[in-house]
Amino acid sequence: MRWLTGWSTGTSRAGTPAREALAAVAPIAARPLWGGPNPLWAVGDWRPEEIRLVTLRPGAPATVTTGPTAPDQVEDTPATSRLAVLGHCGATDAELAAGLAAARGGAVRHLTAWPGSHTVVLRTGTRSTLLLTDLAGAQPVFHTPWAGGTAYATAALPLADLVGARLDTGHLAARLACPESPEALGTGTPYLGVERVPPGHVLAVRDGRPYLDAYDETAGADQARGEAPAIRELTRALLESVRSRVRTTVPAQGPDGRARLGVDLSYGTASATVALLAAAVPLPPTAPAATTAAVPGARTGGGRGGARNGAVKGSWARAAAREPSAPEQLAAVTLGETAAPAVLALAPDTPRLRHTVLDPAPGTLPYAGPGADPQAGRLTDEPGPELVAAARAEARFDAGGTDHLTGYGARQVLDGHPARLADLLRAGRPRELLPPVAALAGADRAAVGVLAGALRTPLTVVRAAHRLSRVRYAEALDEAAARLTARHVPDGAGTAGHRSAVDLAWCVPGPAARWLSDEALSSVALRLRLAARRPAPEDRPGAHRARHALYRQARSFRTLVHAAEQPGQRLHAPFLDNQVVRAARLLPDDVRLQPGARHALLRAVLTGAGRTDLPPDWGRGPRPDRTAPAREGLRLAADGLAELFDAPLLAEAGLIDLPAVRARLAHGADPDTPLSPADLAGLAELVSTELWLRRLRARRHGACWTGLPQPRQHALTP
Repeated sequence: MRWLTGWSTGTSRAGTPAREALAAVAPIAARPLWGGPNPLWAVGDWRPEEIRLVTLRPGAPATVTTGPTAPDQVEDTPATSRLAVLGHCGATDAELAAGLAAARGGAVRHLTAWPGSHTVVLRTGTRSTLLLTDLAGAQPVFHTPWAGGTAYATAALPLADLVGARLDTGHLAARLACPESPEALGTGTPYLGVERVPPGHVLAVRDGRPYLDAYDETAGADQARGEAPAIRELTRALLESVRSRVRTTVPAQGPDGRARLGVDLSYGTASATVALLAAAVPLPPTAPAATTAAVPGARTGGGRGGARNGAVKGSWARAAAREPSAPEQLAAVTLGETAAPAVLALAPDTPRLRHTVLDPAPGTLPYAGPGADPQAGRLTDEPGPELVAAARAEARFDAGGTDHLTGYGARQVLDGHPARLADLLRAGRPRELLPPVAALAGADRAAVGVLAGALRTPLTVVRAAHRLSRVRYAEALDEAAARLTARHVPDGAGTAGHRSAVDLAWCVPGPAARWLSDEALSSVALRLRLAARRPAPEDRPGAHRARHALYRQARSFRTLVHAAEQPGQRLHAPFLDNQVVRAARLLPDDVRLQPGARHALLRAVLTGAGRTDLPPDWGRGPRPDRTAPAREGLRLAADGLAELFDAPLLAEAGLIDLPAVRARLAHGADPDTPLSPADLAGLAELVSTELWLRRLRARRHGACWTGLPQPRQHALTP
């Protein structure tokens, strides 16, 4: 896990006991980026090109350095400005220097417009530090009060380790009950006292006090353009995002045979689009080895031996001519499926792609390993359902490249959330509901018959859209709280139209809510009632729901990186970059809500990039059953999961209804009664949270820091 951390304290004088104790505290195995009373460190396996520092002093040009360097010994003045960019950033040195100069005037939004995914830290003077989060939430920032000031980091666990924070069971209950509801989650984390900076916000720490402000107004950012200009902007942003990563790949440091660049080649169009865009960009040349061909009779080294060849002294010795090598291939990885036949969205013989299909072995199924040793896996910063599928992801990424591109986030960035139907009604465009509602009716007609599909589905969906467009925010939250208290939680069953109608609400419970205890549901309901007394969001309900669905996906990708990324490897999600998210916001709602909108948009992106050879039915082939591996893994791991929930920590904390969870796990072990997708998603949330709690409890306190005072030893009671 890679993270950066620092703090900003109050105005205590140098030499005081508080300042002396503070100077002894530092992260273990950290690289100092700058010192002074407001230090900053980079911790973990950062690559040299991922650490870029800019310093601007009065009367001198900006100095840009790349890689870890010794801290500047020159003492900063109130007129000194520093900028640190950590992660993948496609900006040039000149752009970084110009960005720091412009930021001295107070503007910071331009610091988030560079290609890539990175964290920006700006320090002006000696007492003001600003940290900027990304728009999707894949690069979060956390903060907590400490030593009379504020400590911040890009990971919550080290801050909890620093201040000795306890577990926040109320936040865990909110994550399980309403994982996409900001009214329930708030800005908290699983650790008491450690707060998260919302995406699209800047954390300003001045004289040790934190201040939050939005640098990207969501209400104004959602103003859509026409379809053609929006697609052009999306094409430009996605092309720049992929190209900036391909052109900065590094040689493989891992096992022999690993490619420099790898791509996911799944059965979706998002990963296929990223693979095609990456294959069109030549990889940068590697550092040339000293393999100059020797000229017969020429001198070698600096000695005087050897026969003379008659060449004039000082002439060039030319290397032997070599044929140009073929373009370097990209490792395209597909995880094989055991279910019904599926069709890849990209032909395996695409030029420059070295296709690898992994066998679906039992060790790569979800839930492989948790029952044998729950504490054997990695401890991630936060819990997430990716923990139960970590072995499956590790197998895929191990066969990939040193830099591995994925299509994570495309659905949330490009698709139209069902709640956006209410936005169309608010905007006075009811006719534009016809195509998406007709598509839902057609799917339901094929699944359950003509009566339900042709009549019931349109009425149910349109009625729910009208209700969401008219209901007041406070009333919607109060109603959601009452439903949680009464345990009226949707079970995820029904047709596609029914599930879309359920999604047409300000707050929708998650799949694990039905197995929480009454106390946990009551605590989440209380959070919703308190949020109902606060002002309503400025954006529309559909845009609000879609934005927080994106935040949840970005959190999941971050957990996946912590759980499955190989040593020395980098996982990339270009769709979660700031410039791609901004470009996608320009898409009109009616374009997003069209049937097959994501495939059509990605096809338009590839056409704009020069790929016009796609088949007419691209993206419409049969897909594998995504729930089949989870069902099989659940059956194979039935004994281990039963042992895991023999005395679970979730029940000890009073979060779950243990008999109901055990009954559902036993139900999932029966091959004759397969679980629904909602049941599988809910069980994944519960199992992953239990695994995370056990790994957190087995961890030694203070493992991230040196110089911390010894914890107080409490006397034993007689």
